[in-house]
Amino acid sequence: MDKLLHFINGEFVPSENGRFFENINPATGEVLSLVAEGGRAEVDRAVRAARAAFKTWGRMPVAKRSQILNRLADLIEQHLDELARLETLDTGKPLSLSKSLDIPRAAYNFRFFADYVKGLGTEAYATDDIALNYAVRHPVGVAGLISPWNLPLLLLTWKVAPCLAAGNTCVMKPAELTPTTATKLAELAKEAGLPDGVLNLVHGFGPDSAGAALVEHPDVNLISLTGETTTGKAVMAAAAPTLKRLSFELGGKNPNIVFADADLDDCIETTIRSSFANQGEVCLCGSRIYVERPLYDEFVSRLAARTRQLVVGDPFDPKTDVGALISEEHLLRVEGFIERAVRDGARILVGGKRPSHLSRGYYLEPTIIVDVAPHCEIVEQEVFGPVVTVQPFDTEDEVVAMANDTHYGLSATIWTTNLKRAHRVAAQIEAGVIWVNTWFLRDLRTPFGGMKQSGIGREGGMHSFEFYTELSNVCIKL
Repeated sequence: MDKLLHFINGEFVPSENGRFFENINPATGEVLSLVAEGGRAEVDRAVRAARAAFKTWGRMPVAKRSQILNRLADLIEQHLDELARLETLDTGKPLSLSKSLDIPRAAYNFRFFADYVKGLGTEAYATDDIALNYAVRHPVGVAGLISPWNLPLLLLTWKVAPCLAAGNTCVMKPAELTPTTATKLAELAKEAGLPDGVLNLVHGFGPDSAGAALVEHPDVNLISLTGETTTGKAVMAAAAPTLKRLSFELGGKNPNIVFADADLDDCIETTIRSSFANQGEVCLCGSRIYVERPLYDEFVSRLAARTRQLVVGDPFDPKTDVGALISEEHLLRVEGFIERAVRDGARILVGGKRPSHLSRGYYLEPTIIVDVAPHCEIVEQEVFGPVVTVQPFDTEDEVVAMANDTHYGLSATIWTTNLKRAHRVAAQIEAGVIWVNTWFLRDLRTPFGGMKQSGIGREGGMHSFEFYTELSNVCIKL
């Protein structure tokens, strides 16, 4: 059986205590590999290696850093089929999604930031004939990068690429449920010519383990986390004694607002994606659907019919639309939300149970729930599975209030052909990313992040480099 090791100072190494944990295939429940279980000792070794490498990597000419990162992007593209297979084995998502989204976007993340960093400018101000002020941009130091299990390589590279492009070094802590493609990334980074110690990898768990050790380490300068909100609160508390710089992308309970004048064909197909893509295990999924009352019945009928056509099954079958949820524990959690919603008076219109034709693995039918009370748990809490609620609304003011009635503020989608309404409603929605007549369409130059308990800070383009660099102002008296 394969054993996945830590990657520290350019070498794959086991844990000092020799411990391993099992990595499970969600589609079958079988053990895929054994993973080295890291802790404080491994994190300390990785941080010391990153600190030593920072002395040279941070001073390396930008063009040279960019060249190495572009080479890494090339290698990811060359290993697309292998990486996609590994990602699907780890996550249970359809192979078609891994091949079309996760791995190509991982390569593009490196290429985008490797090129973007070469055009970074600075600011300068002449104070009459008295002085000249100009800003100098520096890398910050060692970054701890904690990534989630739903889009493992995509979201890990979303952090690693700007971090390294800016001249920082890093210690990666991937989710313990999806360790494989992070391990392969370390191997490819070595092949691309990344100097030893610049990129390090420690496997392990969060609280009282590798994750906590990374956040608390005094020689780690930045922490970037993508995860759920409770984890973000714990990380913030643990990072406070050393005043680390923090960037969080956390949970979401995103509204999908459909007005009666929407292009219904486009809306239904896109809503199917925004509801059930990646088994609904996407922080940006539109899990709260609000439909203007004149369109409500037709919308619900068509959405239900289209949902029933989705194929749940083997992630490696080209016909599969919805794969397995990440773990048995998570499946039970999602089922608990559905059971409590029904107990509170809601009605399951489609799905709500495990597929009868799949005897093993962690599968759940795509689920539509209607007749929910406004403050029902399933409307307020992040489910993170293939489950959506649909509710009617009557007025624009009403739906804006409903959309904003949440602790989260990550994304929102608005469907209307009325341009004035689109601008008017978008300006009132409390979310970091707002799509109009589309979903999951991204330009990496734009700011990405959440409001309220959905996160802190913004990523993308210049916003990423604001986090991964420090500015010094130089004032010269003339």
